Amino acid sequence: MALSGMRGLSVFISDIRNCQNKEQERLRVDKELGNVRTRFKNEKGLTPYEKKKYVWKMLYIYMLGYDVDFGHMEAVSLISAPKYPEKQVGYIVTSCLLNENHDFLRLAINTVRNDIIGRNETFQCLALTMVGNIGGREFAESLAPDVQKLLISSSCRPLVRKKAALCLLRLYRKNPDVVNVDGWADRMAQLLDERDLGVLTSSMSLLVALVSNNHEAYWSCLPKCVKILERLARNQDVPQEYTYYGIPSPWLQVKTMRALQYFPTVEDPNTRRSLFEVLQRILMGTDVVKNVNKNNASHAVLFEALALVMHLDAEKEMMSQCVALLGKFIAVREPNIRYLGLENMTRMLMVTDVQDIIKRHQAQIITSLKDPDISIRRRALDLLYGMCDVSNAKDIVEELLQYLSTADFAMREELSLKAAILAEKFAPDLSWYVDVILQLIDKAGDFVSDDIWFRVVQFVTNNEDLQPYAAAKAREYLDKPAIHETMVKVSAYLLGEYSHLLARRPGCTPKDIFSIIHEKLPTVSTSTVAILLSTYAKILMHTQPADPELQKQIWAIFNKYESCIDVEIQQRAVEYFALSRKGASLMDILAEMPKFPERQSALIKKAEDAEVDTAEQSAIKLRAQQMQQTSNALVLSDQSPANGTPPVSQLSLVKVPSMSSSAEHNSADPGSAQPNGSLTKVDPQPLSPDLLGDLLAPLAIEGPPGAGGQSEQSVASGLEGAAAVDGAAIVPVAEQTNTVEPIGNIAERFHALCLKDSGVLYEDPYVQIGIKAEWRGHQGRLVLFLGNKNISPLVSVQALILPPSHLKIELSLVPETIPPRAQVQCPLEVMNLRPSRDVAVLDFSYKFNTNMINVKLRLPAVLNKFLQPITVSVEEFFPQWRSLSGPPLKLQEVVRGVRPMPLAEMANLFNSYRFMICPGLDPNPNNLVASTTFYSESTRAMLCLTRIETDPADRTQLRMTVATGDPTLTFELKEFIKDQLVSIPTAASHAPAPAPPAPPVAQPVSPAASLNDPGAMLAGLL
Repeated sequence: MALSGMRGLSVFISDIRNCQNKEQERLRVDKELGNVRTRFKNEKGLTPYEKKKYVWKMLYIYMLGYDVDFGHMEAVSLISAPKYPEKQVGYIVTSCLLNENHDFLRLAINTVRNDIIGRNETFQCLALTMVGNIGGREFAESLAPDVQKLLISSSCRPLVRKKAALCLLRLYRKNPDVVNVDGWADRMAQLLDERDLGVLTSSMSLLVALVSNNHEAYWSCLPKCVKILERLARNQDVPQEYTYYGIPSPWLQVKTMRALQYFPTVEDPNTRRSLFEVLQRILMGTDVVKNVNKNNASHAVLFEALALVMHLDAEKEMMSQCVALLGKFIAVREPNIRYLGLENMTRMLMVTDVQDIIKRHQAQIITSLKDPDISIRRRALDLLYGMCDVSNAKDIVEELLQYLSTADFAMREELSLKAAILAEKFAPDLSWYVDVILQLIDKAGDFVSDDIWFRVVQFVTNNEDLQPYAAAKAREYLDKPAIHETMVKVSAYLLGEYSHLLARRPGCTPKDIFSIIHEKLPTVSTSTVAILLSTYAKILMHTQPADPELQKQIWAIFNKYESCIDVEIQQRAVEYFALSRKGASLMDILAEMPKFPERQSALIKKAEDAEVDTAEQSAIKLRAQQMQQTSNALVLSDQSPANGTPPVSQLSLVKVPSMSSSAEHNSADPGSAQPNGSLTKVDPQPLSPDLLGDLLAPLAIEGPPGAGGQSEQSVASGLEGAAAVDGAAIVPVAEQTNTVEPIGNIAERFHALCLKDSGVLYEDPYVQIGIKAEWRGHQGRLVLFLGNKNISPLVSVQALILPPSHLKIELSLVPETIPPRAQVQCPLEVMNLRPSRDVAVLDFSYKFNTNMINVKLRLPAVLNKFLQPITVSVEEFFPQWRSLSGPPLKLQEVVRGVRPMPLAEMANLFNSYRFMICPGLDPNPNNLVASTTFYSESTRAMLCLTRIETDPADRTQLRMTVATGDPTLTFELKEFIKDQLVSIPTAASHAPAPAPPAPPVAQPVSPAASLNDPGAMLAGLL
């Protein structure tokens, strides 16, 4: 900013810098704001210079963090100044102080357009910069065609054209339905022939946004992108100012390769060969040097090239070269490079052909477990976990056990869980598995969950040959002077069941076993005491005929705990004491535990749940940051019955003028970034400019309360599970004290409107509220039909929308009085800002005679209303599915308590919620694959992919995988689908596990084979 000659501004800045504390600064700012306000208010004849000076002061105060709620008109008026200094400050201050919804911006549209289409390049640049920064809808509607013409104009200098490309990119990201890019493929191809790298880089950014929404229209750009990469890789015709540390325009290289990743494949053999030659040159020419800036640039290009190689599914030789290069990176000293190397090597595991090559770097990866940086240690652990198989499981698990004793506390739980899973999945023999788990408990008992030792018990119980070995190992660990309580639990259980198999070994008589276990009793918690009492009863059972001395000792313990305050311990002591007096029959009562039925590994399920929980917490955190107000929702349940009303004849129609009166809402700007992984096949048409068109047809209003049941709209199949907003999205508010009772079930009416676009939302003896809606993209237009059913007027009518933070809702004026037997129509406009399952609430109240009635009704502007079904082919599905590799973009959950239903009925349920079932993508006939497109202002058109794996033997459980390009959307959509599928949870699912003599292992289930075996995931692609 050129501030020369503005002595007043310089003095003000000096005063602010000389302030000793925040209070002095605030007083000086308040004084200056008062002075500026007075000058703007009282002196109408301000010169452009004076106005410019005061507007600069306003901007400086705003940049200090103070609110500036006046002077906006003066700033906007400077845009039309004929001289550059005034025009510059007008554009800059307007860009900073006003958002896209500010009314004053409308006043500047014509001036801005004149600057854009004018011949003054400096003014064009100022105008394009401001429009690009603000990016409002009105700017897009009025200025996008002029910006497009400027971009493709051959008479404009590159400086203007590159700003035009970036401006158009911003307008398109914010308003893709307004900016017309139909038929732009040829123009984009022409722009890619541009020799100026500034224009080319800006145009490539625009191309990335265009192909992310619809790559089909831009196939002609693909060979041009490859030629650009060739030009840069060979450093042909690249000006020095676009060379960064000897690397030709790394920004353009990255953008070009990112654009290529939106195309599913490269079909032309010549183009494919040229592209792979370029990639080969990048892979061969990248190395680690001492200059950090050069490393950053070269590695940005390299890792984008690696992503493109994986996307194009290159030949094994090139994949091997990529792995070898990453192997060098994970051995360098620079931690950032090591991190990126490990992360990309983990991504390479998806390519099955190179897994053996990755194993060659196993020693270096294990070394990374000891890295000072915990993020690198975590990536190394993930990579070891992913690359483990039968051939290297023993080595990897042993390394993990060695590392466990020195690992950070922050990693020990995850490390223990993954070591236990690998030992279970790839154990060469079961005795080795027992050794591993016991070592795990010994070294990290505090971080070993009960599920791990439960699983050991299951294996030992189901394998007779393993029982003597497991009991002997447990006996060895008890000899240690100090062992963890978890080791006491597992050892006590194993010795209680199988110590009689060791009777001939020295130190393993029943008395010896009892003595060594009893030594641990004073140091354990009450939950472990219960297990030890069971062990004592088992030992007593195995010593029939009884050893009087041992029997006396154990009976004394039972007698001691018969008065224990803990009910579980007391009951066990009483029952075991009574059973032990039955003599030989005790052996039948306390016989060995039977074999456990085969079941899904609780450890693997826990690992899956842990990943989902991490992603859910991330999504919840995002939602918490975005929320600025709380949404309250309640379905009214009135208590007292109505006395009846006179019959209602045909109602007249009262039209209300649409006066824009917005309810409480936030005009948030969720940003314009287009997340990777989106694919759009459906281009939603904008809503009709007509107010509501045919939606203004009045709804029929039913007759007296006696006929209320006949007015109920039929509820679609599966409606009872439509709980998209019944759970966490509903926040109860204060109980109402109305004197009328609603006609019909309010919840059922709401659920019906979640599936349909018209129907009755609420009805009582005096009023009926109907809804008719139209949904397109992230916008919706509704009409509320408020009908007075009586011969007396309804007075004090009020309707207020309580929107959640993710919806922007505007309701037209609602009249205070509804005439007798009349119907009022109130248009309602809805805009979805971001993904959420929260629900808007209609707070409606009216007075009839002396009765004041108030109800709060959920509006059916729910998540599925912003979905559009889309058919995805095999060629489109698998690249998208693979690109969304894991949490938080891809979430998986095993859902239990599902309402049993045939597969066809489940498919119909998905269709009713605007999902498209895609047959032929999954060869398993018991699975469903569905796709849809979600629309919101923040995500725009976002492809959503879903896979449901069912078990024909048990329809009450399934595995669900949801993948989108936005973490919040993935979490919200997963929870939405789960709400539709899950019935009311059973009490058993929340009850604590009982503690019988056997360990508290989860009750058996019989999941499908595909739920047990991760390898059944559709050839590794799903």
